[in-house]
Amino acid sequence: MTAILEKIAFYWNYPFVRYALIVGVLIALCSSLLGVTLVLKRFSFIGDGLSHVAFGAMAIAAVLGLTDDMPLTLGVTVVCAVLLLRTGQNTKIKGDAAIAMISVGALAIGYLLMNLFSTSSNLSVDVCSTLFGSILTLSKSEVWLCAGLSVVVVAAFLLYYNKIFAVTFDEDFAKAVGTKADLYNLLIAVIVAVVIVLAMNLVGSLLISALVIFPALSAMRLFQNFRSVTVCSAVLSVSCAALGILVSILAGTPVGSTIVAADILAFLVCSALGRARGGETG
Repeated sequence: MTAILEKIAFYWNYPFVRYALIVGVLIALCSSLLGVTLVLKRFSFIGDGLSHVAFGAMAIAAVLGLTDDMPLTLGVTVVCAVLLLRTGQNTKIKGDAAIAMISVGALAIGYLLMNLFSTSSNLSVDVCSTLFGSILTLSKSEVWLCAGLSVVVVAAFLLYYNKIFAVTFDEDFAKAVGTKADLYNLLIAVIVAVVIVLAMNLVGSLLISALVIFPALSAMRLFQNFRSVTVCSAVLSVSCAALGILVSILAGTPVGSTIVAADILAFLVCSALGRARGGETG
């Protein structure tokens, strides 16, 4: 144990390790807050679809030679999130099918564009880092941007918590009592898009769904109250992200995959505890 702590202290001297932990914790927190709402609204798979949209937007930005791809990526992802969450259930193509179409289409088009117009000498490395994350390459400016957007996401969730709660559980009733459900669905869509774009560096576009879904499902194995589930989900998500990053640095494993593995382990533990408590109660 002493050797592990000494190794952690040694790596802590490197800025990229500190940046990774800060960003990882912030993104995990934001993802967990929205994860509960998305799971309950049956839109848990939207993270995967929007992450592929973000991948496609990043490919377009690369083709256009944009030095900063964040504005384009965020803008395209927000538009797609709004379309999916607001109109996905009211069109001939329902939400799950729309997500699948956009997900596969954006991923395919993005990869095709990167192959046709790539200016990189090592395309496979670029694609791999985008698909599975590259959090250890963050710059100081990216950390500040992530911190700022994370504060906005958390503040918006806390400020409109009651409205989000109402829209999540019974949208029709919320509309009946005068709640502007469409407006808050729009807010949820924008926040989800921001979280997805931020999480691209942490776990990559192929693993983002796990960051959104697993903490929420784990918390639901232990609690039934919305507030308790949200708090538990946040604690689990942040803990797994920090643990995953530290283990990946110490063991030399991929960061995104290690974080997801920690989330899976937490889910199994919570499921076991939930069954044990249910057995005791029964």
